[in-house]
Amino acid sequence: MSKTKYITILLLNFILFNCQTKTKKKDKPVTNTVNITTTANQLTLFGEHVISTPLYERDLAISPQGNELIYTLGDYKQNKRCLVYLTKEEGVWTEPRILKISGKYQDIEPFYSNNGNRLYFASNRPIYNDTTRNDYNIWYSNRVNNGWSNPVALDSIINTKTDEYYPSLSHNGNLYFTATKASGIGREDIFMSEFEDGKFQTPKPLPEAINTTAFEFNAYINPEENILIFSSFGRSDGLGGGDLYISRKDSLGQWTASKNLGKTVNSDKLDYCPFVDWKSNNFYFTSERKPLNNNKIGHVKTLKALSNSPLNGYGNIYKIGFDKLEL
Repeated sequence: MSKTKYITILLLNFILFNCQTKTKKKDKPVTNTVNITTTANQLTLFGEHVISTPLYERDLAISPQGNELIYTLGDYKQNKRCLVYLTKEEGVWTEPRILKISGKYQDIEPFYSNNGNRLYFASNRPIYNDTTRNDYNIWYSNRVNNGWSNPVALDSIINTKTDEYYPSLSHNGNLYFTATKASGIGREDIFMSEFEDGKFQTPKPLPEAINTTAFEFNAYINPEENILIFSSFGRSDGLGGGDLYISRKDSLGQWTASKNLGKTVNSDKLDYCPFVDWKSNNFYFTSERKPLNNNKIGHVKTLKALSNSPLNGYGNIYKIGFDKLEL
């Protein structure tokens, strides 16, 4: 082989290698198994093997633009919980990735502002420059340069030295969240803080149509602020480890007596973390349900397969059309 021909082959291989490398760098793993546009006619495990996996998933939020979603992903025992996101690029969803603002502390329960440019969530990260604090508080981060700014804690009128959870906001900015306070009714209650003159006001517990002497928690408020969906544990009409309930405002603007959403979504396990995507009319929630299996296990492989299934009893995210609920 001539020296010129040899050099030509080397150059061609070098160019081909570089082109392949650049292509690989540009390519992103994507998935088509995540569907947020189709209304579910029945209870459906959301994003099986992508979002709903053998790990613990909960707290879904979908951006108003419909091109991003964020949820909480935890290990099996939820000793570590992170905010994970997917974005829709060229019609397909990217693989789940941990938000850069998350991963160090326990970050849970994301909620987008009405324009999608602010993300609220709960976290046990140190607050107000007090490194001894590890209680849960409500934080927010603003969208900047295709990412999120350093989180900022809400004012101490909201965040106390006890836990505050599950932020949800109406279009007018009123904040609904879970807390245990002396002004509450039960062991854990849902509070609302009105947003006036650019500030959150003193939180007040929702009335007895919502809060009871039992546990009420994780409330979703719709944009118009006339539908509230939440979880409760310890009520006489409960089906198990925590059920989803709904209340609507009447013509006078008062909350009506809350109603159990029934066996369509509630199980004998914990059912909670409600969210509604009104564009698709899908209702999302988290459940620890798993199929009843009384069969004898004869092989270790079978036990491992059950343990490593999304339906192993750890949290998963489900969806169903809102009009299919027992309202």
